[in-house]
Amino acid sequence: MGLGKGHAPGVICLWLIFWVSVVVLQTARAEKVSGFDFKRDTFAFENSTVFQYKAGEITNKKIKRDTETEKRYTRRCFVMSRAVEQFFKFARFDAKARPVDDNQLAERIRKITHMEPWQPALPANERIIIPGYASLRALSKAKAELMQQHIGKGWPTYARIGNFRMFFLRDSDRYTETQHDELNKAMARGEFFVAYLTDYPHFHINHSVLVYGRIPPKTPDALEHYLVYDPNHSDAPRDLKWSPKLKIFNFQKDEEFVGGFTRVYHVYGKAWQ
Repeated sequence: MGLGKGHAPGVICLWLIFWVSVVVLQTARAEKVSGFDFKRDTFAFENSTVFQYKAGEITNKKIKRDTETEKRYTRRCFVMSRAVEQFFKFARFDAKARPVDDNQLAERIRKITHMEPWQPALPANERIIIPGYASLRALSKAKAELMQQHIGKGWPTYARIGNFRMFFLRDSDRYTETQHDELNKAMARGEFFVAYLTDYPHFHINHSVLVYGRIPPKTPDALEHYLVYDPNHSDAPRDLKWSPKLKIFNFQKDEEFVGGFTRVYHVYGKAWQ
């Protein structure tokens, strides 16, 4: 039986109510960093990939040395993941205050991003004030180039000591389970977890993201889902999953990643990590 004109809007409304309810319930069940808002507390700009991708596959391996390419903001996934945590912990935004000039603003940005991200969040009266802006999203939208110049360089992340775990621990199932336990403990404490994602030696993914929430599974053998800020995507959170049956992590498919298996290594959780 077809729907009459009077019934269609009602059915649509019911479906909308259903889906909104699902989202609300999932959010209510989530263990996440208290007060963190994806649309407010992340960057408006994005990290760009070095190569061009389509459906997770590289379509162009040649790096063009032209003006347009040089302006692309690349190799900053670690820097951006870390900086989101640092701004959330150590900065205070005051939209009603008079903005400072770019030199003073750059100095404040550098101070924030040079603070150790594993340290506890500062009380409001000890935080570095960012006047004239309501949030990190607003600041990074208005001052994208200035922020990109001062939140940190990309190349030092390639030489991080913690990166070398992928060579020595890539076949360690025990270490993978340890990282899963460490992730869950961080979520239960309401803390961030900066994750290095890699499937070395294949390198379908070699990336860093910020985990800020966990949706507990309904049953012990169900998939665990984690809320993730991916510096490559400012539109919405991404999904990291843990399979208790297979004891592996799985990351969401995107334009630059085919999706699937990845190892997870905790970074910036302590010195030298």
